[in-house]
Amino acid sequence: MTYLKQAVLLLFVFSSATSYAQSYNVGMQTMMKGDFKGAVGQLEKADAKTPNNLKVLNLLAYAYFQCGDYENSIATYTRVIALKPTDYSAYYYRGKGRQNIANDPKESLNTMRENFYLSAIKDFTKAIEINGEEDSQLLQNRGITYKDYAIFKSYKVKKAVEKTAVIALFNNSISDFQKILIIQPQRKDILNLVDYVKAQIASLK
Repeated sequence: MTYLKQAVLLLFVFSSATSYAQSYNVGMQTMMKGDFKGAVGQLEKADAKTPNNLKVLNLLAYAYFQCGDYENSIATYTRVIALKPTDYSAYYYRGKGRQNIANDPKESLNTMRENFYLSAIKDFTKAIEINGEEDSQLLQNRGITYKDYAIFKSYKVKKAVEKTAVIALFNNSISDFQKILIIQPQRKDILNLVDYVKAQIASLK
């Protein structure tokens, strides 16, 4: 390679890196001001210039999430997980995105809601597996998703076996809430959730 070609190549690499850094920095500053939509625009530019950059992908996925663009957030967190399978926060936010879609019938076809609930539970379970059961936020979100999924399933209960499956989901929810109460016994919101779920179970019997 001639000196001129080397110089041109180095200039191109330096220019691309500088351009990426500028978009990333502006995106980060914009996000810190609470302008997540503006941050998305900048971070998408940075992502286009340096694909598979974890710093960019994490910020972009979070910005999508804060904008309520859960589908793009889920897709971007999936890219994060492919690059770093031990990032529990990526599983957490991907699970939250799936949970939000499942709980909003406008965003999800009724036939797809079950898949979103199941995928969200799987994501929260993986996050707990990585980060440990001492994380009450992860337990709470999985417990709430079990509860919401059970309520969704309860609308279609016709047979005894279906009722048993719904009660099992409600019991999984209570189990997660009780784990939180071991760590934080004074959580009135969690105590109220346990009472609510127990009432739902009683109504099925």
